Amino acid sequence: MRRRGARDHRPSMTFQTNDNRRWLALYVLCVGVLMIVLDATIVNVALPSIQEDLGFSQSNLAWVVNAYLIAFGGLLLLAGRLGDLIGQRRVFLAGLAVFTAASLACAVASSQAMLIGARFVQGVGGALTSAVVLGMIVTMFPEQREQAKAIGVYTFVAVAGGSIGLLVGGILTEAINWHWIFFVNIPIGVATALAARRLVDDSRGIGVEKGADLPGAVLLTGGLMLLVYTILEVEEQGWTSAQTAGLGALALALLAGFVVRQARVANPLMPLRLFRSRNVAGANVIQALLMVGMFGMFFLGALYLQGILGYDALEVGLAFLPATLLMGAMSLRVAAGLSLRYGPKPTLVASMALIGAGVLLFARTPVDGSYLRDVLPPMVLLGLGAGLGFPSLMTLAMSGATPSDSGLASGLVNTAAQVGGALGLAVLATLASDRTEARLADGETAAAALNSGYHLAYLIGAAMIGAALVIALLALRGEPAGEVVRPAAFKPADEDGEYLQAA
Repeated sequence: MRRRGARDHRPSMTFQTNDNRRWLALYVLCVGVLMIVLDATIVNVALPSIQEDLGFSQSNLAWVVNAYLIAFGGLLLLAGRLGDLIGQRRVFLAGLAVFTAASLACAVASSQAMLIGARFVQGVGGALTSAVVLGMIVTMFPEQREQAKAIGVYTFVAVAGGSIGLLVGGILTEAINWHWIFFVNIPIGVATALAARRLVDDSRGIGVEKGADLPGAVLLTGGLMLLVYTILEVEEQGWTSAQTAGLGALALALLAGFVVRQARVANPLMPLRLFRSRNVAGANVIQALLMVGMFGMFFLGALYLQGILGYDALEVGLAFLPATLLMGAMSLRVAAGLSLRYGPKPTLVASMALIGAGVLLFARTPVDGSYLRDVLPPMVLLGLGAGLGFPSLMTLAMSGATPSDSGLASGLVNTAAQVGGALGLAVLATLASDRTEARLADGETAAAALNSGYHLAYLIGAAMIGAALVIALLALRGEPAGEVVRPAAFKPADEDGEYLQAA
């Protein structure tokens, strides 16, 4: 029997209920992110079926992917900032509504124009949905250990979702037809929206007037969309073409104009103080460089499996499954503990060494490769490295965010991944193609020439990962063991009510 007057240290039912609600809200947010991430790769598997059914030419077929990527990559940063201004849950729900409606339009599309237009709208919805999630997570989980675990869950979904999409796309396309890769989004989108309304707390945001910079929004969105478009057209136009040089220069000029404007206007759309943090700036550069190596291994590795080893779409998805499972095990079970014990910087550095080793191993895959001998070992290293390192990278990238710009920080890290990945893939694909043509001219077989091009791409990707490793060692601030980098949202306020900025 408890002594009279003794304090009851058991957690209250209210606390337990609120805690359970937060974790359920996290899972709901991650389902929304997974749906978006899956869609980016699931379509690639179905492209041959779409081409045959709707009569796409090879050049026009690329727009089924490009229309989505231009809208998605171009709007992530603006969407994240909108979450700060009008409320992150509102932007998330609006994105789900747009994405789900566009998925229905994609599923019933009977013409090329209808499908491409619906894919662009899908990209808009995808940007709105995914841009604000990381910002909501760091606000929902201010306690260090819980935040590390929550970011681990998010990271697994964001990083491993692409390889899951290869598997799901292969199953749906072969078992039913390509329309179902879009139909499946509809019940998932509706259920996620209903659950989010119930479980995710609403916030009003800081008000549109705090970032009411319409010219800045036009410069930012126009510059990013034009940059993504220019990168995507490189394979067809070439790096030295007038179009690439002209549009690339215009895109960079628009983005430079945006930065200059943000430094001068009273209520900037994107407060530049966020970039004063070495961890935030360094983490975003590292994110972009890592995506070069990761995209090279995933996309060109899939081409190696299909074009040289003769795998079908479903077999490619299964080949990447070990990496996906290891990412899940590491990010959900191991990464948070290591980051708490040793700090996010050492954990990230060790993980990048594993990823780089995996990409280098892929650079020795032969034409007559064996899965167990040549493909599985680099998959294991990639899964271990990505699962361990990306939660720490996300934590560092959000470490300078305040309550008024957590959505911006979330959109920024997503933009770094998308633009870095698109640019890296364009560079690697172009260099691989040039190497292949040179080897064909030297009399090598088609398979050997292709493989030689892939090897060059992997080596360049590994070099980019090496550069990211150097930046991590030199630029990132180390944190004491047992500490997780705490977002500035939870630092004390100064006398003016503004949150103190992380160094």
